[in-house]
Amino acid sequence: MKRYIIERKVPGIGTKQDDEMCEIARHSQGVLDGLGNGIQWQESFVLGDGTFCVYLAESEDLIRQHAEKSGFPANRIIEVKRTIDPTTANPKS
Repeated sequence: MKRYIIERKVPGIGTKQDDEMCEIARHSQGVLDGLGNGIQWQESFVLGDGTFCVYLAESEDLIRQHAEKSGFPANRIIEVKRTIDPTTANPKS
């Protein structure tokens, strides 16, 4: 599966209480469960008025289906081509 970053513009999401976030996560996961094994939510970074979500998916189409069925927008879908981290600066010889 490919890794994607999904930008979602959700006004006020950063002010939601823990119980509201729990319900949002349950709803999202329920829709994902219905879409099968070709898509997986890894994590989301919550901002004031939006989120950046990390997903593994077989296709962008599955991400769009999730957005449509869940009611959570997918304003931008970006395929991750590669990751780097601090260990990249010191490759093993």
